[in-house]
Amino acid sequence: MSVRPGSKVSNSTFLLTGFPGLEQHYPWLSIPFSCIYAMVLSGNCLVLHVIRTEPSLHEPMFYFLAMLALTDLCMGLSTAHTVLGILWGLSQEIGLDACIAQTFFVHGLSCMESGVLLAMAFDRFTAICNPLRYTSILTNTRIIHIGMVILGRSFLLITAPIVRLKFFHYCRRRVLSHSFCLHQDLLRLACSDIRFNSLYALALVICTLLLDSVLIFISYTLILHSVLTIASREERLKSLKTCVSHTCAVLVFYIPIIGLTMVHRFGKHLSPVVHVLMGNIYILFPPLMNPIIYSIKTQQIRNRIQRWFIKQRSSRG
Repeated sequence: MSVRPGSKVSNSTFLLTGFPGLEQHYPWLSIPFSCIYAMVLSGNCLVLHVIRTEPSLHEPMFYFLAMLALTDLCMGLSTAHTVLGILWGLSQEIGLDACIAQTFFVHGLSCMESGVLLAMAFDRFTAICNPLRYTSILTNTRIIHIGMVILGRSFLLITAPIVRLKFFHYCRRRVLSHSFCLHQDLLRLACSDIRFNSLYALALVICTLLLDSVLIFISYTLILHSVLTIASREERLKSLKTCVSHTCAVLVFYIPIIGLTMVHRFGKHLSPVVHVLMGNIYILFPPLMNPIIYSIKTQQIRNRIQRWFIKQRSSRG
C-alpha cells in the first residue's frame, strides 16, 4: 500500500510511510524484515532464558544484561505490528491513540536502553577499579533499585509531552515519515503551540541520552587509566576483554541515533527512503545485534547456549 496524494485519512488517523517508490517490492522486503523481527524476539528471549535458568549467571553483570535484553525485546514488540503491517499489506493507517502509545514506548524504551548501558558501564567500572568491594557495592537490592530508577526516569519524564500530543490540533497532511510513530514526527504535523514539547524534548535528550553518553565515556576513561596501572600484560588484556561486549553495545545504540539525528537535521534533500531506512536501523539494529554480540563475546553466555542446543538435540535423538 503506498501513500497517495489523494488518500483519505480521517481526523483520528495517520498514514505511516513504508518505503516510497518500492511498494511493488513489499512482498520481497517483508521476508528479510520478518526474519529480523524473528531474530530480535528469539535472540533476546534466548538470552533471558539462559540467564534465568543458569545459576552461575546470577551476577550483577548478567542482571543488567537481562534488563538490556528485556528492553530490546519490548522495542521489537512495540514496532513489529506497524512495520510488518505495511510490508504485509495489512494496514498503513494508525489511530491517534495507538500512535501516541507507540510514541510513548519507543521513546521510553530508547531512554531505558541508554540508562541500562550506563548501569552496565558502572558495573564494569566497579569490577575493574574496585574489585574487592564489587559484590558489596552491587548487591541484589541495589541492582533492583537501579532498575527501578532507570524505569522511572525513562517513562515518567516523557509522560508530560506525550500526553500533550493527545490535545494538539493536527491540521497538516497526516502522513508520518516513518513506519512507526515518533514524537518529532507528530509535532511536525501539529498546528498547536508546540514550544513546550520542543524545548522539553531537547532538555530530555540532553539530560538522558547526552548525559548518559558522557558518563559512559568518563567511566571508560577511568577504567582505561586503572587498567594501564596493572603490571601484567595478560591481566590488562583480560580486564579489557570484559568490556568488549559492552563497548560494542554502546556503539550499536548510539551510532544509529546520531545517524538518524543527522539525517533529520541535514538530510532534507535526501530520498524519503533514506529517512525510512535510518528510522528502521535506529529501531531494529540494537535489538538485533545485542544478543549476537553477547552470545559471541561473552564466554559464559556462549557456553550455556551451546550446552542448551546440545541438550535439545540429544533429547530429540
